[in-house]
Amino acid sequence: MLVLEGDRITFAGPAAGAPLAAPDAAPGTVLLPGLVDVHNHGGGGASFPDATTADQVRTAVREHLHQGTTTMLASLVTAGHDTLVARAELLGSLAEAGEIAGIHAEGPFLSYERRGAQSPEHLVAGDAALVRDLVAASGGHLRSMTVAPEIPGVAGPGGAAEALIAAGAVPSLGHTSGTTEQAEALIAQVVPALRERGLEMTATHLFNGMPPLHHREPGPVAACLAAAARGDLVVELVADGVHLVPATIRSVVEMVGVDRVALVTDAMAAAGMPDGDYVLGPMAVTVAGGVARLTDGGSIAGGTSRLLDVVRTTVAAGVPLADAVRAASWVPARALGLADVGGLVAGRRADVVVADASLRPVRVLRGGTDVD
Repeated sequence: MLVLEGDRITFAGPAAGAPLAAPDAAPGTVLLPGLVDVHNHGGGGASFPDATTADQVRTAVREHLHQGTTTMLASLVTAGHDTLVARAELLGSLAEAGEIAGIHAEGPFLSYERRGAQSPEHLVAGDAALVRDLVAASGGHLRSMTVAPEIPGVAGPGGAAEALIAAGAVPSLGHTSGTTEQAEALIAQVVPALRERGLEMTATHLFNGMPPLHHREPGPVAACLAAAARGDLVVELVADGVHLVPATIRSVVEMVGVDRVALVTDAMAAAGMPDGDYVLGPMAVTVAGGVARLTDGGSIAGGTSRLLDVVRTTVAAGVPLADAVRAASWVPARALGLADVGGLVAGRRADVVVADASLRPVRVLRGGTDVD
């Protein structure tokens, strides 16, 4: 049972020990913590990388909020310096107001070969000055940035990873064609420094945007799995049945443990919308059968699920419900140092999802207030 007072949870536990009588609930109803999505490019027809007004940002946020995601990072994609700074400025103002939890920048220090739906013309070498520009434009609300360890200027002294850590942002390893050793070197540099700040390194949508694990060329996947298994890394999984098949989802959770997995959507503007034509930054995207792909080339271009959809897919893959929910709430919040959200714990913000037996949202509260 939960007891809420104002915007806080004041009791979470068995009804027998509650200070108030438990309310009636429909059979099969479950209470979940508000979900935490740390990789999300938009939804409801609106795209964070393309938003130029606060209302456009809010359209995307509302789409996910009504489906149980009460905390989210707004993800950008690779673009030119001025565009990234302008978007960081806009999103930073909404983070300051508490409407989003911060910004995730996917690029531009990424591999050309493993760029996926990232704009090839805007990929650049690691640039600590650009990191500082984004931090300043966002008002300090840059929370994470996806970087490829093999790109010059990313790792090592004076590199982009060092600048991110100094700003309290998490370097997230991804969109990389690097070797196991290059990934290991970045992990070894980043993990101890983040740990001192109460943060954890992540891997951006493990497997996607990376060469497959091969027994003679293990690549970054091997380094990420090993780091996660020893407690040094949290791996994102876009567990929507499109980016990853069920057996992969289930196997990774079993290999590294649920406390090393963060479920994410990688959602784009088409989340919650019908098939059709959309954009993701400068790239044209066609959505057919609920799958988003670049119109030119066919690479997967983000997801169309909401995070509760991903939880359902993960449970259907054979992961216990409690573990799937933990990977979509507690773990991502913990990795990014978001200590006020992510769990049904006394003292935390009253973010609650009331779901039916099919894990469909019946009611969503953020800060103790119905989102409707």
